[in-house]
Amino acid sequence: MTDPATPSAGPSDEAVTDPEDAKLVVLARGARGRAGTPTGAAVRDDDGRTYAAGDVRLASLGLSALQAAVAAAVSSGARRLEAAVVVTDGSDDTDADRGAQAGDVPIGRAAVAELGAALLITVDPSGSVLRQVTP
Repeated sequence: MTDPATPSAGPSDEAVTDPEDAKLVVLARGARGRAGTPTGAAVRDDDGRTYAAGDVRLASLGLSALQAAVAAAVSSGARRLEAAVVVTDGSDDTDADRGAQAGDVPIGRAAVAELGAALLITVDPSGSVLRQVTP
């Protein structure tokens, strides 16, 4: 697997191998499908509980999938996160940090970092790792 301190460059044939992180990929992929959005995300808190969400696109509210998953975790009492996964097809800029190139870094990375997550993995819909970073 790629060194988490260094973002990986571009798509690879590499898949998530840690079973707990692979579970997050499945949850994020499911949330993406249920929401019918280009991006889904899942996070795991330090108690092992998981939270998943797709993008929220309302006229009065817009959240990236990662922001929505973090919000679900925090509103359920999570104080720390262990890991986060974003599944994206890269066709939308809602998963990009403000000021970054579309698709570079998921919105919500600051919240993931604030809650202490050691790992943020972005994968494509097939599960191939696009990037892996320490938030």
